[in-house]
Amino acid sequence: MAEADVRRTIEAVWRIESARLIAGAARLVRDVGLAEDLAQEALVAALEDWPESGVPKNPGAWLMATAKHRGIDRLRRADVHQRKIEELGREAEIHPQKTAEPDADDPFDDDLLRLVFIACHPVISTEARVALTLRLLCGLTTREIARAYLVSESTVAQRIVRAKRTLSAARVPFEIPARGELRERVASVLEVIYLIFNEGYSATSGDTVIRPELMEEALRLGRILAELLPREAEVHGLVALMELQASRTRARISPSGGQVLLLDQDRSRWDWLLVGRGLAALERAYATGGPIGPYTLQAGIAACHSRARAAEDTDWERIVALYDGLAQLMPSPVVELNRAVAIGMAFGPRAALEVVETLREDPALDGYYLLPTVRGDLLEKLGRHAEAAAEFERAALLTANTRQRAALLERAAACHT
Repeated sequence: MAEADVRRTIEAVWRIESARLIAGAARLVRDVGLAEDLAQEALVAALEDWPESGVPKNPGAWLMATAKHRGIDRLRRADVHQRKIEELGREAEIHPQKTAEPDADDPFDDDLLRLVFIACHPVISTEARVALTLRLLCGLTTREIARAYLVSESTVAQRIVRAKRTLSAARVPFEIPARGELRERVASVLEVIYLIFNEGYSATSGDTVIRPELMEEALRLGRILAELLPREAEVHGLVALMELQASRTRARISPSGGQVLLLDQDRSRWDWLLVGRGLAALERAYATGGPIGPYTLQAGIAACHSRARAAEDTDWERIVALYDGLAQLMPSPVVELNRAVAIGMAFGPRAALEVVETLREDPALDGYYLLPTVRGDLLEKLGRHAEAAAEFERAALLTANTRQRAALLERAAACHT
């Protein structure tokens, strides 16, 4: 295999395995900062060895074994008790993939879920919990996290560094919280899981619209959490939301790899098994009798789309009502922008544009490409083509995703014809 091919293989393996690698190393060394260092050292070792020796049959296991062996060396140098070292060494040699393949019958026996709760520990701020987990579990860059949260890259980097230091200083154990503590920590975990899903659903950068592996990982973690907290409405609400959104994956991508908007999708290509699972999860959320939260409301919106077998059958007035409730429960400029889209579909573009105009001065939306995208769409529907083209061009400058940029420039060009 050529060296360039080996490097591409390593990059692909890293993207898939990095979260499990860090989680497995964290179980060994009980320090997430050190665990990430060990994972990076294993990556460097692969870059040095694989071009000469070839890609191993099980590259994930190779990386895990390398990270564990280096972790044992670190523990040795730190004068850890010799018997503990020998026990850890035997476990790494005899069961090199034990950490990467948890017991499927025990939902608690999952290193990734343990790592989520560690990164979401209450000793660090909510913002830091989210940033740290996205970094450790998803391998997202600080730039990608910053775009997801509409904050600067330096702010995200500082949060991650401070979070690692705080966890290390507090000697937070690498374990799932006791059941009595789970509910207190679940809100931040749900936020993390949904951000992971969103990065998969709509990649913030790169040349692909979606990252299916991130959606699958978020769904897996969400389903596990639903088993752990069956009476928590918002857990089922989040699972419902992710299932329903994931059901559209095949229809969202054109043969050329571009994005197909919701109203233009071939709904026969939706995954109706996932739709059924999503609607069932939504019913479980309502059946708990608990308070309806933002994830359940968003799942209700997604369900309106899923129940419409044709785009023209969508109940947009109900969607506006659900967004009204969401805006009251969780006011934010992004929610208001989505609400404006629904208003445009239910009551016309002029009414929607009035809402969008009030958002243009909101600093939280500076650099958010969907604001000029929505405004351009509404202006185009109102026949103001020159203004619409300018908005699409501005949106194209703001997105880091090449597919989205191409689609926006195409819409801008169409407005000039």
